[in-house]
Amino acid sequence: MAIKKQFLKSKPVCKVTFTVAAKEANTVAVVGSFNEWNAESAPLKKLKNGSFKGTVDLETKTSHEFKYLIDGAYVNENEADGFAWSDFANAENSVIKL
Repeated sequence: MAIKKQFLKSKPVCKVTFTVAAKEANTVAVVGSFNEWNAESAPLKKLKNGSFKGTVDLETKTSHEFKYLIDGAYVNENEADGFAWSDFANAENSVIKL
């Protein structure tokens, strides 16, 4: 799993590319506070090499909690900027800081 951040000079937006190596998976999405935890709003596309990849535009100077939804199972990003406890999920969420 990996996160790539590309900050735009022309506006306060960061293009965040999420990549997940999940060759056996059928569906992968990134869900979080930036999309109201809606898997349909940020599905990742399966590439020929078996990984999943997608880009989300997020406002700079913000932070967001998120997880990957891999075939219905929530998975944290190992390379996240941090982790935050969620009483709602009773688990830790990944955090991205922009």
